[in-house]
Amino acid sequence: MVVRHTMKSVTERAIDVMIRNDRGGFTVPTDRLYPFQWNWDSALAALGFATFNADRAWQEIETLCKGQWPDGMLPHIIFHEPDKDYFPGPDVWGTNQTPPSSGHSQPPVVSSVVLQLVNQTQQLNKADSLFSALFAYHQWFHDYRDPDNTGLVAAIHPWETGRDNCPDWDSGMAAVEIPVNLPAYRRRDTTQVNPEHRPSDRQYDQFLSIVKFGKDCLWNHHAIYRHGPFLMADPGIQFILLRADRDLLTLAHRVGKTREAAVISDWIDRSLAGCDGLWNPSANGFCAKNLRTGEFSKAITNASMLCFYADAGSETQRNHMLDHANEIAAGVKYTFPSWDPRDSQFEPQRYWRGPVWAILNNLIADGLERCGHDSLAARIHSDTLQLIENAGFSEYFDPGTGAGLGGKTFTWTAAMYLHIRDKST
Repeated sequence: MVVRHTMKSVTERAIDVMIRNDRGGFTVPTDRLYPFQWNWDSALAALGFATFNADRAWQEIETLCKGQWPDGMLPHIIFHEPDKDYFPGPDVWGTNQTPPSSGHSQPPVVSSVVLQLVNQTQQLNKADSLFSALFAYHQWFHDYRDPDNTGLVAAIHPWETGRDNCPDWDSGMAAVEIPVNLPAYRRRDTTQVNPEHRPSDRQYDQFLSIVKFGKDCLWNHHAIYRHGPFLMADPGIQFILLRADRDLLTLAHRVGKTREAAVISDWIDRSLAGCDGLWNPSANGFCAKNLRTGEFSKAITNASMLCFYADAGSETQRNHMLDHANEIAAGVKYTFPSWDPRDSQFEPQRYWRGPVWAILNNLIADGLERCGHDSLAARIHSDTLQLIENAGFSEYFDPGTGAGLGGKTFTWTAAMYLHIRDKST
């Protein structure tokens, strides 16, 4: 008798990736390279789980919130269990939290994910139980990353933006001095991924220099904002927080949090005004800004395109951004590159200096759809699915060749495939 084996569909393989990366209540982004729970990875992973296991989707968010600091921060890494294969681990951060965690946050997409889960599962009681944690997290961003109430939130480390080595940060990183007493270390990432696709050794020294400053001041975030070596405004965090505030306001109304709703409304008004601080006239677009010097980044990134996701900017500004989007899309085979290919610093295979990321594509397309730009949104979704179907569940992709790059069997890439496919059916 001949036994015929059927090849698994891409959807089935995406589910397999998520199950394989499940550590019992939280997922790791991918085995070995990132063996812990990452903040926005985890939130976005919940969207993938929601397509086949709603309870597991909610559990991902609940586990993330268990790592919340007393001041409201949700850290960017939660070290639920030891793993000697990762650097920098909890001893390098020295935050003295339980569970151990890193010392800063990441783009706060979690409230927007919770609203999507409510809409998909109709489990408003779950959102109600999480609301206090989500509200405290947003309060932390507005208090500690915008202590002067300017409406423009800051990032104190490139890692906090989630776009670690993007040229957006070159201005701020230029001022980061590497102390002579920076502890010796050995990178693990470049033993697992092509070093040419990762941040440089000097950038890594600077990343750890910023961490050392935070550790030395006992992670006093007011002190880090005032005196830390790096302080930049990020379009990604600004727009993701603004959209998350809007979504948290919707949740507040649904669960009857009247007092909190009034506070959130004030945050939204302030943040909308603050978005003008990211408008770079010379680029005719939203760009990162060095808050120590006032210097703008010079080019358009995938994070710049989140203005549509946040419903931010004037009609004129958004028209300029749409022009940028169409020109950039016309210049690559696969949208949406993380750095403007019209600029000389574009590197199509180096992490956040050019490659396509499925998670940003999903957020950009969401915003474009909301603003009525259906054709471009459809292309971004189509390109995302095609990249994954052709090159697998890679961390990121070359916008020219479509080659899969970085870590493999990546949770949020699998999650975005499931989420986008689910939306289109």
